[in-house]
Amino acid sequence: MPKFRTMRMDTPAVATHLLSNPEQWLTPIGSFLRKTSLDELPQLWSILKGDMSFVGPRPALFNQDDLIALRTAHGVHALVPGLTGWAQVNGRDELPIEQKVQFDVEYLVRQSFGFDLYILWLTALKVITKDGVSH
Repeated sequence: MPKFRTMRMDTPAVATHLLSNPEQWLTPIGSFLRKTSLDELPQLWSILKGDMSFVGPRPALFNQDDLIALRTAHGVHALVPGLTGWAQVNGRDELPIEQKVQFDVEYLVRQSFGFDLYILWLTALKVITKDGVSH
């Protein structure tokens, strides 16, 4: 999943929410890129290639074994990953893994073109207001 680099090269290889002080690892423009979600722009290439969708569960990091296991147990792993998702508009960085998966399961059940448009609309509002960004 391509993204603009927002964390320094020497950052520990763990999910950001597991870092004790994630701000210390940000690059000089990393905070701006994350708060504006501009770090996600390269993922448009993945959407064009068909590896991702505009809406779906966010791709898990290679080391997020807990998230991957829960998604697999609930069948969410069968969905194409998305640039944004139902979990992201309902809490983004603030949600615990279990709650993210519950939102992913709800998306799995409710997915439709209309629901996707609603999620895209909510995503635009969240990005504009920087709501739910913790770092």
